[in-house]
Amino acid sequence: MTIGFYSYLIGAIAFLLLSLLLGTSWRGRVHGKLLVIASVTTTIWAATLALYAWFDKSPSSLIWTIEIVRATVWLIFFSVLLNSAVTVRSAQGGQFGKFKYYIYSVSFCLLLIVWGAPLIEPYFPGQYDPSYQLVGHVLLALIGMVLIEQLYRNTREDQRWAIKFICLAVGGMFAYDFYLYSDALLFRQINANIWIARGAITALMVPLIAIAAARNRNWVVDIFISRGVVFYSASLLGAGVYLLLMAISGYYIKLYGGEWGTVVQIIFFVGAFLFLSLLFFSGQLRSKIRVFLSKNFFSYAYDYREEWLNIISTLSESRARYPLEQRAILALAELVESPGGALWVGDSSSGTYFRRACFGDTSKAPNRIDRDDPLINKIKTMGWVVNLEELENSPHLYTDLSRPEWLVDLTQAWVIVPLFQGEQLYGLVLLIQPRANVKWDWEVKELLKTAGKQAASYLALEDAAEELFEARQFEGFNRLSAFVIHDLKNIIAQLSLVVRNAEKHHDNPEFMKDAIKTVDHSVEKMSRLMSQLKNAGKAAAANELDLEKILQDVIESRANQRPVPIVECLVPEKINVVADRDRLGSAFEHVIQNAQEAAGRKGSVQVRLESMQNKAIVDVEDTGHGMDEDFIRTRLFKPFDTTKGLTGMGIGAYESREYIRSLGGDIHVESVLDKGTLFRFEIPLVNGEQDAAVSTEGAYV
Repeated sequence: MTIGFYSYLIGAIAFLLLSLLLGTSWRGRVHGKLLVIASVTTTIWAATLALYAWFDKSPSSLIWTIEIVRATVWLIFFSVLLNSAVTVRSAQGGQFGKFKYYIYSVSFCLLLIVWGAPLIEPYFPGQYDPSYQLVGHVLLALIGMVLIEQLYRNTREDQRWAIKFICLAVGGMFAYDFYLYSDALLFRQINANIWIARGAITALMVPLIAIAAARNRNWVVDIFISRGVVFYSASLLGAGVYLLLMAISGYYIKLYGGEWGTVVQIIFFVGAFLFLSLLFFSGQLRSKIRVFLSKNFFSYAYDYREEWLNIISTLSESRARYPLEQRAILALAELVESPGGALWVGDSSSGTYFRRACFGDTSKAPNRIDRDDPLINKIKTMGWVVNLEELENSPHLYTDLSRPEWLVDLTQAWVIVPLFQGEQLYGLVLLIQPRANVKWDWEVKELLKTAGKQAASYLALEDAAEELFEARQFEGFNRLSAFVIHDLKNIIAQLSLVVRNAEKHHDNPEFMKDAIKTVDHSVEKMSRLMSQLKNAGKAAAANELDLEKILQDVIESRANQRPVPIVECLVPEKINVVADRDRLGSAFEHVIQNAQEAAGRKGSVQVRLESMQNKAIVDVEDTGHGMDEDFIRTRLFKPFDTTKGLTGMGIGAYESREYIRSLGGDIHVESVLDKGTLFRFEIPLVNGEQDAAVSTEGAYV
């Protein structure tokens, strides 16, 4: 294997990859088709020359044919581009139309020479001169350079950036061919070194052609070149060139440094490595590289899919180092290589904008911005992204506004980005001067404005969540207050009954004994209520309780009202549940009290206790007026909905059901109008091991 083989092999591999990329991205337009054909032809050309170098053979008719075909295909491609780029006029159209005839004529003559000379030579010896063929190749190269120069010259200046790389690449290829064949024509033979180097030199053109294909959308070749790959490739290439230069410098230091050469060489290499490390960790250098690559190698300054994913990732990061306000600043700052900024959010009541967060060197940013500030009013009405440098240099673009006074001390201020939530200006983000010179145009403005809306939606969502959390805290406190008031109402009713009967029965020792017991019970219950108020945010203590004992206590407290409930325990052993004694007792007491009131003095209330399927069952059954299904479904457990007028609050049933459900149980209601109602409490047993001893059905017939 020779160096020529490797040189052309590199060229073949490079154009093979380019051909695959172009072929899979082609969408049917003629420009893209010709570019794919030219790339495939160049791949075959390089692969064929690599094989000839492998077998160490001199160029034959096949090689010269492929050489002609490669040049012709590229010339046809550029002639089509030229015809598309030029506005056809009579003189220019005729002039540019001649190029294809020049191409076809020279290529045809060259093919005749290549294949016809060996046939004619035996009959007309000495008539064939190899310089004829060299002249033909020189003419093809010359036509290519002129064609590319005319294409670039006749392309509008604002569109030249799209074709300049392919003009440089293929123009360089024809220039090299011109040099190769001119040298061969002068010295009557092809220079082997120039011929061998051509394969590797051709491979260098592939990145430039790929970039040009990605820039020209009218070719309909949708090539995606990752900005990350380009950035890291450029960084590695720069690092490689730097290390190569340092190696050459170190070699000469050692060569001419005398006895100090080795020491100086070591110091030089360590210093060069440290300097390279500093460059790699330099945020400003990385920013400048990104901006340079975006300006010169891509049709758009941003990869919008990647940028949008980065914005969403920054704003929605759940385990972030920074709070959401700072992440909002960071998401906008990273778009324009800014090292930081400040965020102001409007107050809904006063309209003033208060500073909520800073990121980077923005400590001099004001704490508040008045709602009547002229710049703020313009941003509200116009939706501007304000470049402060542009504001100072071209105030007419901003209807002759001036730099706001609240930014006088912040000399690094650069851009003000509005955060719109719908039509409302939710807040502002001020970004400071970027690390690199960012081109300020419509693309940057629109991206910042759109990203600002996204940041505003996240900030508004977080504010709404905080307001909801506060509202739920107040709701919880108000609900607890309602429950406490409900219990106090029951205590007041008991004490009022004692006071009303005191005048008649104060001489009765049994009445006084019951009255003192009632007062003591009320004081104890009020003390527990005060404890609940003091510990409103804490969960109630849960203990293992004897359910039968709790029911007996509740029945005893309700015994002064007619009808007196009758308790029936259908389980021989104790039934234990885990609950808060006061809240569970309050739930039973409320339902039993309602049953007494519904049944009236002539009715009856029965309370049954049993166990069934690892649950304790407490039935409270009365013979009252009953309820219909619609009332049970829509009103019975609805808080603050009562049928008792001013004497009721409508939260007893709701509180009872919610607490039983918090224990893992539930309350079921069955009722028939004018017959009665059954409330069934289902509460999980303490260990789930008690089995049902007796099972009775409490449904109505």
